[in-house]
Amino acid sequence: MSQDPTPPRWFETIPAPLQAEPRTQPAKKDLWVRCPGCETILFRQALAELMGVCPHCGHHHRWDSLARLEALCDEGSFVRHDRYVAPVDALGFSDGRRYDERLRSTQRAQGELDAYVAGSATVHGVAVEIGTFNFRFMGGSMGSVVGELVARQFERAAALRRPAIVISASGGARMQEGILSLMQMAKTCAALARLRDEAKMPYISVRTDPTTGGVAASFAMLGDVIVAEPHALVGFAGPRVIRETIRQELPEGFQTSEYLLEHGMVDLIVKRAELKDTLARLCRHLTPRA
Repeated sequence: MSQDPTPPRWFETIPAPLQAEPRTQPAKKDLWVRCPGCETILFRQALAELMGVCPHCGHHHRWDSLARLEALCDEGSFVRHDRYVAPVDALGFSDGRRYDERLRSTQRAQGELDAYVAGSATVHGVAVEIGTFNFRFMGGSMGSVVGELVARQFERAAALRRPAIVISASGGARMQEGILSLMQMAKTCAALARLRDEAKMPYISVRTDPTTGGVAASFAMLGDVIVAEPHALVGFAGPRVIRETIRQELPEGFQTSEYLLEHGMVDLIVKRAELKDTLARLCRHLTPRA
């Protein structure tokens, strides 16, 4: 049987420029959001100006990835890398809807090719390699491209001798890519080991709500310093899945940032407005002097 002499390319796919789907005039319900912390109805634009933090109870709402980078990085310093690395449906997966169709619709809606954004920047003048998950893109799930972008970020940090910062917000490994997704756990951790053991540079892991599954079980748990936002859900499986599996009631606050801080799995809980200052201070303290 003849074989195609051209092997499949899983990376470096450059699609046509993305165009977000046109939005109609927003309905009234789009202008407001109910805070899950205190049930207060908040004006969405006012909440965005407060970095997604409720002014009444301090609940940290899930936040847009690009807005987060804009808030953390010095103005004009962020240079994005690997913008056009795109995923493909290598397994021909379908769960009632073809994976390639699901990808295309999500890409159009989000204006992004996948669930991770990474680049070089400065944070209060400190040069870093920084990246963040986009939870709105298929739950921030990690497939082959997300794993590749995280690994490349660690490799750049090692080559340039800069600290690496990853802000996690993920539902875990992307089931539509099967073992190709699961292998990203090992690949990213191997790249991180080279950053730490060969380049001797620090890695700061920031966990936001939620950080679960394969991301939580790999590089998100391996920071030299692990920072979490208040009341973030962090764990391998969600509380409902664990409860239904072991048939037992879980401790109050199980898998929250506060619970993990108490049990030694988080080093710091930092409010969103204070995160930039904290990251800059940690990078200065942990980066070896030339």
